[in-house]
Amino acid sequence: MRYTTFGHRTGLRVSEYALGTGNFGTSWGAGADIEESRRMFDRFAEAGGTFLDTADSYQFGESEEILGSFLTADRDHFVLASKFSNGYTARKDISKTGNSRKNMIHSVEASLKRLGTDYIDLYWVHFPDDLTPIEEILRGIDDLVRSGKILHAGLSNFPAWRISHAAALADARNWAPVAGVQIEYSLVERSADRELLPMAESLGLGAALWSPLGGGLLTGKYRRGTQGRLSDLKVLVHTESSDQKTAVVDTVLDIARETGATPAQVAVAWVRERSARAATPFLPIIGPRNTAQLDDYLGALAVRLSPEQYTRLTEVSAVPLGVPHEAVLGARDSLRGGDASRVDVPVRPMA
Repeated sequence: MRYTTFGHRTGLRVSEYALGTGNFGTSWGAGADIEESRRMFDRFAEAGGTFLDTADSYQFGESEEILGSFLTADRDHFVLASKFSNGYTARKDISKTGNSRKNMIHSVEASLKRLGTDYIDLYWVHFPDDLTPIEEILRGIDDLVRSGKILHAGLSNFPAWRISHAAALADARNWAPVAGVQIEYSLVERSADRELLPMAESLGLGAALWSPLGGGLLTGKYRRGTQGRLSDLKVLVHTESSDQKTAVVDTVLDIARETGATPAQVAVAWVRERSARAATPFLPIIGPRNTAQLDDYLGALAVRLSPEQYTRLTEVSAVPLGVPHEAVLGARDSLRGGDASRVDVPVRPMA
């Protein structure tokens, strides 16, 4: 396991994988019991993993409780991230959901209690609620940072324009900065390439990428009729709903045969290579349900794609960039003075 800082706006040192703990617990009717959760936690730590990702809503708070019980022996060794917005019970209370200062304060206090700690390293606003002004969110975050209850904060599943506005506003008013973004990203979900990831690179934000296996689609298991997120939770999944997704899965399976790696390892290896080419760290959040799945993820750390294999995966999974990017590409020659081939393009520094 290698380590990096979480983006260029913090000195927070994290492992190159974050262990997503949405499967710690069974309150959703699917997941891992406490014994299997413990085995996954220990295996991740033994492999050098330090970055842990949970949320108050995961398994209706059970994920935080289980994780907190594991952290009592060496809390400060780990980088702990949690989230708020959705509430932590199946019954939604209007005063205990959303991003208001009221719910933020209530949620962080409840998470600290379940986690058995007095601080959270990275606190995410889980989703935009389309109601709370960004100024209120940022002021609430700043208060929590100044109080020491959280060290850093980021925005999860927010659109790029809201994140960039929030980052600029926090900087202008000397509030705690926006440290990073959390978004879905995989070979079957690359729409973040249009705005979100270029924004993160430009602003130096850390990027935590969830569902790098496309909800299990990229493992090929649904072609075999194997159960998984699609059959159990029926949310946050992808299916072969387009010719392109079928072509992506075909290519992943082909390269798995070529390399001797599993399809899951090929899919994650591509995300890791994509991160290595970025100007700021992109960190996959892995979400195993058992130790066998975790070992598959860890095996991807040793997989090296050839340039040709990386290019094949990149090209088959590419998404149209849309407006204005395609128009700009079309006008590139005239924008650069008539012959783009004669103009040197600056190379971004590697992280």
